[in-house]
Amino acid sequence: MATKKSSKAAKKPDAIALLKEDHKKVKSLLGDLEKSSMRGGPRAQKLLAQIDKELTIHTTIEEEIFYPAFRDAVRTKDDKKMYYEAKEEHHVVKLVLPEVKEGGMAVEEFAAKCKVLKELVEHHADEEEKEMFPEARKVISRAELQDLGDRMAARKKQLGA
Repeated sequence: MATKKSSKAAKKPDAIALLKEDHKKVKSLLGDLEKSSMRGGPRAQKLLAQIDKELTIHTTIEEEIFYPAFRDAVRTKDDKKMYYEAKEEHHVVKLVLPEVKEGGMAVEEFAAKCKVLKELVEHHADEEEKEMFPEARKVISRAELQDLGDRMAARKKQLGA
């Protein structure tokens, strides 16, 4: 019986696994958007609405739960910089996304804005996965990452994920 309980716990994603799942989902949606952006229309708008929702939920759980834990756990100046840079990258995406959503532009301009949004988000996610997450695994215990993952999953549900 004890093994069943521990195997169930192992199946729940920790904070980093949960964030990586979000990255994968949003990258896929952004790829679909890039493909459909030159046609514009309802498909592109539906994808954009879904991307907006996913990014809003994702950035909220990162900013409320993961980033503060990371900031408090790291000790080096470079790691603290990583925290501030990640927050600023979120800010830039929050500036660009409403422009993409506002519409009323030529299809070519819309497609260009979609491509820039995709590049911003992919750069941010790749940086987190290659730099921030490995560092987080060094400075935050496995148990705390699991607890953070549980809190983030609960917050995602509250936000409508």
